[in-house]
Amino acid sequence: MSDYLKMSQDELAAEFREVRAEYERLRSMHLSLDMSRGKPGFDNMDLSEKMFDLVGNDTGFKNISGIDCRNYGGLDGLSELKTLFAKLLELEPEQIIVGGNSSLNMMFDTIAQAMTHGMGGEPWAKQGKLKFLCPVPGYDRHFAITEYFGFELVSVPTNTDGPDMDVVEELVKDSSVKGIWCVPKYSNPEGITYSDAVVRRMARLKPAAGDFRIFWDNAYAVHDLYDEGDKLLNIYTECVKAGNPDLPIIFTSTSKITFPGAGVAAEAASPNNVALLKGRMKFQTIGPDKLNQLRHARMFRTAEDVYAHMKKHAEILRPKFEAVLCELEKQLSDKGIAHWTNPKGGYFISLYVPEGCASRVEQLCANAGMILTPAGATYPYGRDPKDANLRIAPSYPSVEEIKKASAVLCVAVRYAALEKLCAEI
Repeated sequence: MSDYLKMSQDELAAEFREVRAEYERLRSMHLSLDMSRGKPGFDNMDLSEKMFDLVGNDTGFKNISGIDCRNYGGLDGLSELKTLFAKLLELEPEQIIVGGNSSLNMMFDTIAQAMTHGMGGEPWAKQGKLKFLCPVPGYDRHFAITEYFGFELVSVPTNTDGPDMDVVEELVKDSSVKGIWCVPKYSNPEGITYSDAVVRRMARLKPAAGDFRIFWDNAYAVHDLYDEGDKLLNIYTECVKAGNPDLPIIFTSTSKITFPGAGVAAEAASPNNVALLKGRMKFQTIGPDKLNQLRHARMFRTAEDVYAHMKKHAEILRPKFEAVLCELEKQLSDKGIAHWTNPKGGYFISLYVPEGCASRVEQLCANAGMILTPAGATYPYGRDPKDANLRIAPSYPSVEEIKKASAVLCVAVRYAALEKLCAEI
């Protein structure tokens, strides 16, 4: 009998002894493994090395419009990159603002501007106590931005096709709710893609707050692991159809396409929102790093160049994901104590363990030399009310390291579950 929930007290005790022995064996190996953050590996970053040869004295410093990228100017980015991002996001170049290396910085800046100068209305900071919707489990850095600015973070359950829209539609009736965080394709950490129905309902929202905005972080727009990746409905098109063109503000970047520390980020929105954002940008910068933008523009002249590049990434990442999923299946599928997502793209696997056990699993892994994202990080304020979710990030280690890390993880899950079950008897 394998299902822990159907075992007798003696069978559980015997199983626990075996698992503890295996855990101690792994711990004695003094491993040093890390699956805590979704960083590209060295092999992924090596794919973009040629970028450093694409700008210089031999290749010139001017873009296709004749702008000398060494100088000031170009507030909203190079025209060829605006066209490229427009293709990838299915928008128009005029809707795109190309910035520096960090889309997270653009999100923070947009929130900060809304706090001090509003989003087409009164500054948010003058409107009293405000709230922001946070689909859970979700991206910890999103939650941290709005927590920093003093928002009350309101958790929204996530279904297999996206945020629970019944809950969202009810919550936005409150005028103090100013926005919602969304990672709509291969969400962090679930790896799910919002269904057409969810996107359409999101686009048709009628918030009580006229300055409510959907922060649509399409970070994994082109990050498919397989040829048949997920398809995401265009949120802006649906918002226009619904008479809500100003509702979404869309973000993306090349951070996991080229270099996470030296990529290019973009922000996109309706003409009204773009005019608002650009009108404020002129006071904070004379222009972005256009040399870095030029490197990217010369490496990716068309959207097809990006897709071809991403297939190379997928060839590196796919075996890493499959190594984790294989070990989870082998060790946990018949135990009745865990379930997990099986994404077609993105950077994460979401693992669910028995309630009250995620922190213990994290601790056991750390004691055995394997670092995970802190339990609770995928929930507002770092608190998972069920202490059950763990975000697994397989992208950075080698396949061999991932196999070892996954073995530690699975033994730790079994250990924590048996410990809890034996204590309850």
